[in-house]
Amino acid sequence: MKYDEDTLVQETTADYLRHQLGWESEYSYNSEKFGKEGTLGRKDETEIVLTRYLGEALLKLNPGLPQEAYQAAIREITQPTVSQSLLHANREKYNLVKDGVQVSYRDERGALKRTRLRVFDFGNPEANHFLCVRELWIKGALYRRRADIVGFVNGLPLLFMELKNIHKDLRRAYGENLSDYKDTISHAFEHNGLIILGNGTTAKLGSLSSKYKHFREWKRLDEDEPGIVDMETLLKGVCSKTARRR
Repeated sequence: MKYDEDTLVQETTADYLRHQLGWESEYSYNSEKFGKEGTLGRKDETEIVLTRYLGEALLKLNPGLPQEAYQAAIREITQPTVSQSLLHANREKYNLVKDGVQVSYRDERGALKRTRLRVFDFGNPEANHFLCVRELWIKGALYRRRADIVGFVNGLPLLFMELKNIHKDLRRAYGENLSDYKDTISHAFEHNGLIILGNGTTAKLGSLSSKYKHFREWKRLDEDEPGIVDMETLLKGVCSKTARRR
């Protein structure tokens, strides 16, 4: 076995998400099949929202509506924003999905209706669809980059993980890779909620706007527990489908 960054960190992390935290997992490096019935349902590498899973979630959470309503919600969620700032675009997408996407459609009698479609089941988090994808090719306007792990919830890329080999400092993950991704494949972060930098043993959590000094460890799962700063603690605290109960 070749002990490189992938086998030591990426695969181990994806396996942990799958076997310990119940996520589905896909490895897409140079093997992804495109199209509606393909590996992820993407038409090509420019797509970052997995509309197949998004559509399934909208139908499940908002049953009984005409197809027109679901398609309108998908268009609202996936269409490019008018904001020139990535941070503002991220805020727009957050505001769009947190309380439900407002859409208009006509009922069977032709009357115009307006309603909000839920995107996530906040009351029962385990009912949502969780998928981590390793080595995902993403194409921007000019450049093509391969993300280590992207975590999708109901088809939206809420989690971005940049992973380094065990002996590498996490600052390199931020300075050499994450900063480049924000410039070259910025649309991959429009729906982002969390960013994890890790090297298999230690990990830090931040947001799209965080400078490196603001990325922080996840020290404990309960306040009365002794702090254990490691990658497993962070994954349990951040990526578990349900909040840990005492």
